[in-house]
Amino acid sequence: MHKALWAALTVGISSALLLAGCGTPGAPMPPSLNLPDRVTDLTAVRAGNQVTLAWTMPRRNTDKLLLKDNIAVIITRKVAEGTSDRFDSVNVDLSLPPSSAGSFIDTLPAELATGSPRSLTYRIVLRNRNGRSAGPSNAAQVLAGQAPTPVTSLSAEMRKQGVALSWASAADQTSPSTAIRLHRKLLTPPVIKPREGLLAPPQEPLEESLLVNSCALGGHAGICRALDKRISLGRSYEYRAQRVARVNVDGKTLELDGEFSAPVRVETQDIFPPEIPSGLVAVATAGENGAGPAIDLSWQSVAESDLAGYAIYRREGETPWLRISPPEPIVPLAFHDAQVQPGHTYRYAVSAIDQGGHESARSTETEETVPNP
Repeated sequence: MHKALWAALTVGISSALLLAGCGTPGAPMPPSLNLPDRVTDLTAVRAGNQVTLAWTMPRRNTDKLLLKDNIAVIITRKVAEGTSDRFDSVNVDLSLPPSSAGSFIDTLPAELATGSPRSLTYRIVLRNRNGRSAGPSNAAQVLAGQAPTPVTSLSAEMRKQGVALSWASAADQTSPSTAIRLHRKLLTPPVIKPREGLLAPPQEPLEESLLVNSCALGGHAGICRALDKRISLGRSYEYRAQRVARVNVDGKTLELDGEFSAPVRVETQDIFPPEIPSGLVAVATAGENGAGPAIDLSWQSVAESDLAGYAIYRREGETPWLRISPPEPIVPLAFHDAQVQPGHTYRYAVSAIDQGGHESARSTETEETVPNP
């Protein structure tokens, strides 16, 4: 009797627990406002009278739900004048999909592209279909005001030491706050996968900039020059240049960049011979122990990364030079000439040859007389 009663009570309690379990709906959730997340990576770069904005569109809304439809983008800017904190909307109709890379070029009106340098701040606002927003993006700052004059007459020429760049100087080059930014773009990146490991050389960047003082690297007659030594042979490069003014605004040093010049291209082909060898010395021997007379030559090495070797030349008196070394360049810094006659005086010179077959001029000649036995 007691066992039956206990069993009935147990079944009743279990049933009550099941009714109060996970099958019971919880508190109702508020509907999503579907507000796109704020942009947090806005950047702004000015060149001449144009400001290029870039950012990443969000994937989710403020409720962490994936966004599906295009999102309206509002571009705003504010000039640091007076005490107003008002951001004015740039008149643009822009709508972008979630997760996309956003960009916009703002052409400054005349009142912002002239005058003294002053702070110009951009923000963007994303709005849903109801025109509501989660707030403005991070601030991206550039300078309004008169930009430096554009660089003109940019040229690029291959030299043995690198790419020689030149451009026309300008009246504002005398200002210590004005510099030149040389922007280089690699047009023919290597297709071979670079070696991996700790000793692998770093891969050459596709784009790189070099900031130099306006004419600090040498120039004359209104021409400024620079030399880019950080190039690779057998490549094609494109160069552009712009003047950069450094301006102190509100205790911070900001850059005011001029327009980029027209691009110039250069092929970095190795058409230059190696350096001329030096230190050539000739020592004659009359021959002994059955060996015939000979003249031994030695010289100093040439520091060339693509050096293949050397060629040896000989002549008697004012006769034409005759190459006496093998057809292929020799690697050792010495040569044994056994094709000589006692009592004869010979003149020698040596040249360097690179792996492309380019040969240097002959070295300063030296002469030696073979002694009579």
